[in-house]
Order: sequence, then C-alpha cells, then structure tokens
Amino acid sequence: MNRTSRTASLAVTLAAALSATLAPAALWAQDSWIERVAAASEGEHRSAANRARNEYRHPAQTLSFFGFEEGDRVLEIWPGGGWYTEILAPAIRGHGSYAIATWDPDVEGQPNYRYELPKQLQATFDAKPELYDQVETVYFSPPESASLGEADSYDLVLTFRNTHGWVGDGSAEAMFTEFARVLKPGGVLGVVQHRAAAGSDPEQSAGSGYVSEAHVKALAAAAGLEFAGASEVNANPLDSRDHPRGVWTLPPGLNLGGTDRDKYLAIGESDRMTLKFRKP
Repeated sequence: MNRTSRTASLAVTLAAALSATLAPAALWAQDSWIERVAAASEGEHRSAANRARNEYRHPAQTLSFFGFEEGDRVLEIWPGGGWYTEILAPAIRGHGSYAIATWDPDVEGQPNYRYELPKQLQATFDAKPELYDQVETVYFSPPESASLGEADSYDLVLTFRNTHGWVGDGSAEAMFTEFARVLKPGGVLGVVQHRAAAGSDPEQSAGSGYVSEAHVKALAAAAGLEFAGASEVNANPLDSRDHPRGVWTLPPGLNLGGTDRDKYLAIGESDRMTLKFRKP
C-alpha cells in the first residue's frame, strides 16, 4: 500500500491527536498501516531521544513508500539498537509477521556490540510482551551464519543505514543476493542509506559511511532485483558529506563531542537515499 508523503504527514498529526485519548495498543489495532506506524513512532514506549530522531528519519513516510499489505511477512536486517524495531513490531503485530535478522551469538570473534545489542533488544522484548511478543528472530552473521531462511518467504525486506558496512567489508554482493533469495516473487527490498555524491568510489566513501545511489542500484541489479522507485523523504541538502569523522560526525553520533557541536546539529542527520527494489 503506497501513500504520498502528504498523506503520511497527515497521518502523523492524526495519530498524535488520537494517542492522547486512546491507549496505543487500541489505536494500532484499529488504524491503517500508515496510521499505526505514525502512532508507534510517537508512542510512549519509545525514549524521548528516539522520538526526537523522527524529525530526520520520517518513519511514517518511509514505511508508507516501501508499502505493507495485510498479512505480509516482513524482515528487518540488523536492527542494531532497534530504532525501527520499536515502530515496526507494534505496527505489524496482529496484521502480519515481523522478524529481525540479528547477529548470531554462536559466531565467535565478532565485535562486542554484536553480542551486546541483541541482548539489550531481547530485554526490551521481554519487558513489553504486549508490543513485542510476536517478533521472530533470525540469526545472521555471514559468512559463518549466512542464511536468512527459506527461499521466497518474505514480502518485504528492510535495511536501514547498513549498506556502507557491507561495501566496506566486501560482503555487499552476497548480502543483496541473500535478500533476493528470501524475497517472494513480487516482494520488495527497501533500502535507506547515507548517500555519497554521484560518481564516488564506493570503496573510499564507505569508510565515511556513505555509498552512492548508483552503487546500491548496481548491487540490487546484480542480485536480480528490479529498481521500483526512489523517495527523497530522507534527503538532506545541508549534508556536504565531507566531515572529519564521516557520517558519525553528524547527529546522533556527534563523534567530535563539543567541537563544532552547534554546526553539526544545524546540519542534522545525513543525506539519505530511500530506494525500493522488487523481485520479478
């Protein structure tokens, strides 16, 4: 189901008004996809810091663009701390199925965050079963643990701000191939990624957190996926992409600490592509 950005904005306003009078669970059970997403994004189960990121990440508009139909099976790749998980899980609950592909704890030698973040996310799930009891977990740490499950099993695969890491470590082609394998025919891969300037060398730009649109499109095409559209909802023309510590110089990371903090807060989060691909 696709809606315009204007409709998504109206849904955010409506959800905020209704959430003042209805319990979130009741609201999400009654409303359309876009209204459930909008309500979940402003839900009290989210921290104030995470809700503040809505201004830059536009979850209602983004997820409206990717689309969701009643009964869809959705897979989110490497959700990290769960910023989108805490929106997707309640919005999909009772209307489809939602799984996260997180790092496999049985794979040795990974960075420490790959063991700690999933534990923290599971603790959140356990603390709020009324929101997260239907979330499924798939362990995925290629190349040792490289399967996302059965072929042709998901309607929608989503990845947010991960692609630069895969380009950087040389695994991007295998990742996109696996996404295509588990998508159903007609299924959609939705990608949000920090956007490098056109013509950038991906091996160089990925180290700063950025990848060009052309390179992401090439990865998807090589995996047999067809380009199905782009949205500029997460674009930021203030982002020069030339920062001392790459994309992590910008909020929310602000890796320079107090140095030029106001400057980087004024820029906001990174310029991002929002791309949709379909499996033939």
